[in-house]
Amino acid sequence: MKIYHNPRCSKSRQTLQLINDAGKDVEIIEYLKDVPTEEELKSIIDLLGISPEQLLRKNEAIFKEQFKGRSFSDEEWIKIMIGNPKLIERPIVVDGKKAVLGRPPENVLSLL
Repeated sequence: MKIYHNPRCSKSRQTLQLINDAGKDVEIIEYLKDVPTEEELKSIIDLLGISPEQLLRKNEAIFKEQFKGRSFSDEEWIKIMIGNPKLIERPIVVDGKKAVLGRPPENVLSLL
């Protein structure tokens, strides 16, 4: 099990706590420091069953200033997220061939 985690985010911390409380081994990936590769992000998006645009944090200042109201292809959104990892919604928990967004944190219970 992996969590793409931002320790400054309360939802991310709550999701990690649920995993720890369940006694699961989890690899913590601080995605702002250890940015996923393009292939990793594509794989995560596929596991989540969403479009790249649905993984964006649209309330971030950088989104509002540079990307709001503009149209990009899926490939372009992925490159934008790799270049601006703050735009990646968090936390993301991956367990084998399943993944969930920890918003709300209780979503992770489906993997436990």
